[in-house]
Formats: sequence, structure tokens, C-alpha cells
Amino acid sequence: MPKSQSMAEALREVPADRHVLVAGPTASGKSALALEIAERQGGTIVNADASQVYGCWRVITARPSPEEEARAPHALYGHVAATAPYSTGHWLREVAALLQEGSRLIIVGGTGLYFRALTEGLAEIPPTPAEIRAEGDRIDLPTLLSQLDAGTRDRIDTQNRARVQRAWEVLKATGKGLAAWQDDTGAPLLPLSKTHPVVFDVAKDWLNARIAGRFDQMIAEGALDEVAAQRAVYDPSLPAHRAIGVPELMAHLKGEMTLDAAREAAIIATRQFAKRQRTWMRSKMAGWHRVRPD
Repeated sequence: MPKSQSMAEALREVPADRHVLVAGPTASGKSALALEIAERQGGTIVNADASQVYGCWRVITARPSPEEEARAPHALYGHVAATAPYSTGHWLREVAALLQEGSRLIIVGGTGLYFRALTEGLAEIPPTPAEIRAEGDRIDLPTLLSQLDAGTRDRIDTQNRARVQRAWEVLKATGKGLAAWQDDTGAPLLPLSKTHPVVFDVAKDWLNARIAGRFDQMIAEGALDEVAAQRAVYDPSLPAHRAIGVPELMAHLKGEMTLDAAREAAIIATRQFAKRQRTWMRSKMAGWHRVRPD
């Protein structure tokens, strides 16, 4: 495993003629690094965070601010309606279009499946019929898990309902497990060998403190108002409306919990999510250049 570097050391080693991948758990500081690279060397910053694609959220998903977006070209942020279907395949096709334009890309985010599909390839799985998706929405997580094939169950994050339901839908719609589809995968769009891949290596206690501080900052910057603006159309079955912090703040707005309780629940959910991200990245990104926050 490569030795961890400081931000300054990592910046010095980024080649200006390669696409850059910047991965890391939520609140680790990866967006700041991507912006620094873009300002020093040029390039388009491309979102690789599944929640930041939705136009209804900026503050609650920690999307770059308008001021940050003005400092360098940004792509694939806030461009998808909450009700629109959006998958790893959609994201990959949009990245392919950016590559065809000839831009140097600095791809940053915490959605491991996006990076994996980009650098290892993505199985061409047929779309899920709406009726099967609706059926999956009505089934609880343990039942969905119990109906998966063993190969798929061993491969996915079994605590992530969206991933589990997606796997269940694939099996239900095609009769073939997600793992089998993944094993029959074509060539990658951007092989890892043609990139400069960087992953944030952060201590648990440091990150937990950052997560709490960032959520308080989100509240101060208007996250509650942002969630309140979606109350009339809120649908907890939509992936967009399951973004961390949204269900908790919506429960507060509905009078189901105090703001303090919603804050605590959202922070706990974020920390649990970050733990899963760190586990994934240690396993799947072991050979990437490792950077620690300054």
C-alpha cells in the first residue's frame, strides 16, 4: 500500500497531462484538493457523488458553492431532476461525452461504484421495468436481501438499501444475479493506468469531528430551508430524497423530532456512511496514491 502523503506533497506529484481521480469519504476535503489542482493545472472538475447530481440540493449535499464553481469549470453537478432516473450507467455515459470533448478531467467524489465502473467497466444491464421497481419499493431490506443470490449478496454493501434494491431488481427483471452481470463486463472507459488516482486516507476521529462540524455549517447556511422547499413533493422512495440529512430534517419539519434530534440522527447516519466508504476505499483503492489532510 502506498505511503500516505500530505496535501502539498500530493499536489506536487499530480501530472498535468493526465486525468485525475480524487476519491475520499464524505467531509474529507477532496473537493478542495480537486479545485486546487484545477486552478494550478487546468481541467474540468467532474462530480462523482451520487447525491450531488440532483438539482434540488446544494447545501445538504455539500455541493460546491457558486463561488467555487466560478473558480474552475465544473460538470455533472445539480443537473438531474429529483424524479428522473439516474444510475451509474447514466453517469458513465455523461463522462464519456466529456472525454470525447477532449477535456482534461479531474473526477472527484465518494461514490465508489462510479469510480469502479469508470476504471473497470460496467455491465450492460437492461433497464428495470417500473412495476418491478415499485414492487421493490414496498419490500423491506431484510426481505430484499434474503431473495438475492449468494454471489451478489457477498459482493454488495448489504446496509445500503439503494444498492440492495437495485440488485434485487436486476435479479427479478432478468433472472440473472448482479454479480453474474458484473462478471460479464466490457472494457473500461478510462483504465486506471491512464489516470492519476488519489484517495484520502483520514483518521476516524478526525473525520467524525469534521462531519459534525460540517452538518452544523450546513444548518447555518440554509439546509433546513432547502429541505423545507421540497416538502410538498417529498417522496422517500426517490433516491434523491434519501440523501443523508434529508429524511432527518424532513422529520423535524413534520414535527416528528426536535432539530437537535434530527441533527444527531443525521450526523450518526453520515458517520456510518463514511465508515462504509472508508472500508470500500481501503479494499478497492489500495493501490491509489494516498493523501492525508494538512
